[in-house]
Amino acid sequence: MADDSNSFSKSAIGSYAAVGDSFTEGVGDPGPDGTFVGWADRLAVLLSDRQEEHTFRYANLAVRGRLLDQIVEEQVPRAKELGPDLVTFCAGGNDILRPGSDPDDVAQRYEAAVAELRASVGTVLLCTGFDTRGMPVLRHLRGKIATYTAHVRSIADRYDCPVLDLWSLRSVQDRRAWSEDRLHLSADGHTRVALRAAQVLGLEVPADPDQAWPDEEQRSAAEVRRDNVHWAREHLVPWIGRRLRGESSGDNVEPKRPDLLPL
Repeated sequence: MADDSNSFSKSAIGSYAAVGDSFTEGVGDPGPDGTFVGWADRLAVLLSDRQEEHTFRYANLAVRGRLLDQIVEEQVPRAKELGPDLVTFCAGGNDILRPGSDPDDVAQRYEAAVAELRASVGTVLLCTGFDTRGMPVLRHLRGKIATYTAHVRSIADRYDCPVLDLWSLRSVQDRRAWSEDRLHLSADGHTRVALRAAQVLGLEVPADPDQAWPDEEQRSAAEVRRDNVHWAREHLVPWIGRRLRGESSGDNVEPKRPDLLPL
């Protein structure tokens, strides 16, 4: 059975490939060069810090907007080809957000991909969904996300995979953990996820990912309404429009780190 406090050897992880969508690409956490950083890059740094100089290698194959079948077709074969010690596999979230999607069906296809990865990769870390009870629009999908999360944990048990349990990470339920679009994590949110992932892999981390946020001034009802109107106009309406047109934010986007290279 998978154990979130597992006993994986830190020295055994000398290479890491991240597989997934915008969450793993790092959308919401912009770097100084215009590319996104994100939790996977930050986890790679934490892993690299525990290796001898220049021996750790990292690839990030994730592309924003990718559905599960696209990730399985485009990224899983490449991850197997690279043959890293660790793969993080976070996929299916975009499928669950689509109207009419069936979390049971998505989980069945997800499990087939996990089995394929586990046959050739030593450690495959899986990610659950976030608890969206406090999030506009997405809170209405909480039941579907919870069902999919239960499937992910069951699949992890069957294939002996460590689990990055985002549902139980309370700190990312704070609005400051999310970027302006409320669909992707902020830099602080990505940092907390990276710290939790490192903990799951048995690393000592420099801070508690679930530590309380600093107190902030209470916002008035009028300020909340203004923020909601601005968010709907700038982010929600364009997002719905792309869905209706069959477009993806990841069209013509390539993986930012397609090869296992030193950091």
